[in-house]
Amino acid sequence: MTVIDQLPGLLALITAALFTGAAFYVGFAEQPARLTLDDRAMLAQWKPSYKRGYVMQATLAIIGAVLGGLAFWRTGDMTWLVGAIAIAANWPYTLFGIMPTNKRLDATTDAMLETRALMVRWGALHARRTMLGGVATLAYLIALLKLP
Repeated sequence: MTVIDQLPGLLALITAALFTGAAFYVGFAEQPARLTLDDRAMLAQWKPSYKRGYVMQATLAIIGAVLGGLAFWRTGDMTWLVGAIAIAANWPYTLFGIMPTNKRLDATTDAMLETRALMVRWGALHARRTMLGGVATLAYLIALLKLP
C-alpha cells in the first residue's frame, strides 16, 4: 500500500485528533474558567465562543467522517468505519442532545438563576462530544497501525 493509499486514513486520524483536542480544551480549560465568572459574564463569554466552536467542530466532524469512510471504502477494514461512525455521531448528538440547551442559553438575554445550571449541564453534555472524538481518534489510530 502506497502513501497515497494511506492518505485518507492519516488525514482522518489528524482531523479526529484535532476535533478531540478542541473538545478536550473546552472541557478542561475553557468551561471551568467560564464557570468562575459571574452569571452575566459567563453567558457573555459562552455566546461568541459557542458560535465559533460550533463551526469549527461541525466542520471537523464532517471531514473526519468522510475521510474515515473513504479509508474504509479503500481498505475494507471495519475499524475505519467504527471511527467514521463515532466522529459522525457528533452531528445527531449535537442536534438532538445538546442543541436544546444551546438554544436556551443563546436565547437568554440576561443571566438569571437558571443560567448557571444550564451552563453546567452544557459542560456535561459537551464532555460526551470529547468522548466520541476520542473513540474516533483511537479507532483511526488502530486502523492506521494495521495498514501494511
